[in-house]
Amino acid sequence: MHDAADLHHAAELYYVQGMTMEAVADRFGVSRPTVSRMLQAARDRGIVRISLSAPPDAGQDLARRLREAFGVVVHVAGTPRAATEPQRLDSVARAAAALLADWFGDGMTLAVAWGTTASAVAAQLHPKATRNALVVQMNGAVSARSPETVQSPALLSQMATAFGASLLPFPAPAFFDDERTRTLMWRESTVRRVLEVRNGADLAVFSVGAFRGPMISQVYSGGYLAEDAVRELVAHRVVGDVCTVFLREDGTYADIGLNRRATGPTPLELRRIPRRLCVVAGDHKVPGVLGALRAGVVTDLVIDERTAEAVVRRLFGR
Repeated sequence: MHDAADLHHAAELYYVQGMTMEAVADRFGVSRPTVSRMLQAARDRGIVRISLSAPPDAGQDLARRLREAFGVVVHVAGTPRAATEPQRLDSVARAAAALLADWFGDGMTLAVAWGTTASAVAAQLHPKATRNALVVQMNGAVSARSPETVQSPALLSQMATAFGASLLPFPAPAFFDDERTRTLMWRESTVRRVLEVRNGADLAVFSVGAFRGPMISQVYSGGYLAEDAVRELVAHRVVGDVCTVFLREDGTYADIGLNRRATGPTPLELRRIPRRLCVVAGDHKVPGVLGALRAGVVTDLVIDERTAEAVVRRLFGR
């Protein structure tokens, strides 16, 4: 039987000084199993207290850094490191759908920008009854080049049905051929009605489109843009779009000619909506995410952990 002083000494040698059990046994002139029993006795008597510190939550740290940089609320959706692009999209879509169900209620208007991510969010919505609620389409979706690619009616209908809300579509192309045509269309009473409702929405949900990467935005893959328009975007250092309005990574957009033909709200118009939920997944969207954050169009960001890590690395350079 060893006294408390021996137990303390053995524990100090093993736990603090890092000696092996064999070395401690040699020091005390005992066998290795005896040292093992001494260490167990030290724990039983409270001479040694073992505590475990959980590793810091990477998602919380990423959310904090982005919140401090841009003043937005960040919801990081955890995904396995080996998750595929569709799995990462599914993760953020489920998180965004849960937030929408919590936020959207009676008498509210939800403005929706069509796209692959918004469709994924709509697919995750569970029925929630609301009264006097409205879902409005934020940007036109018709493409003269490829009309069969339009998916916004199904997406908007799915969201409206999930909430038992009325639906107000936007009867316009995604892009006009001539900005003067848009000016004339904006004078039409039907279009003015959509614009008024859109600009007065309580809540908006959208993603960031990207024209490079494994999951290209429908704006670029669906035939909405001619090759010369894409070349123009490249020349202007465009990294993505929000509601079919194109952005640079620094958040600027006003001098990009194609935006004068777009039907989506400009960042200035979008910022009038009190709560603006941006949902993104994928490393290829990182420059566009930074452009959207710098343009001030985001109040709430749902992002998967790997994409958030990539955004932080690009932002802080490490």
